[in-house]
Amino acid sequence: MKPLHALILATGVLASPALFAHGDNPNASGPNGGQLRQAGAYDYELVMVKDSQDMKENPVIVYVTVHDKDKVPTAGATGSATILAGKLKAMSTLKPDGDNRMKGFAKYSSAADMKVVVSITLNGKAAEQTRFAPLTKSAQ
Repeated sequence: MKPLHALILATGVLASPALFAHGDNPNASGPNGGQLRQAGAYDYELVMVKDSQDMKENPVIVYVTVHDKDKVPTAGATGSATILAGKLKAMSTLKPDGDNRMKGFAKYSSAADMKVVVSITLNGKAAEQTRFAPLTKSAQ
């Protein structure tokens, strides 16, 4: 094998775990037990009730970090979460709730096919959006 090819192959193999640390990896989970996704320069960790069998008001919490660990202040931020499950759709307005946390409530049950779109606008920044499948088997 030519040295250049070996270097390219080694770089790809060594970089691949970093590429899948979060972002599109459905197995990525955050420190608060939620699913982790990249949203622009930020990481959003979505935490939802996993065992609600009835359609009722449940919390929707999103932690905002950089590199999955450095807290990003959410003071002055606005956000929303759109929850889709089958033919049902619920909306939640997210408001700052502590250091790096956004919180809201929505009427939902814990459906395996649930998809959630989260959009957050941090104070003085452009809106960032990402999608979650928080209750898929690989996300738990």
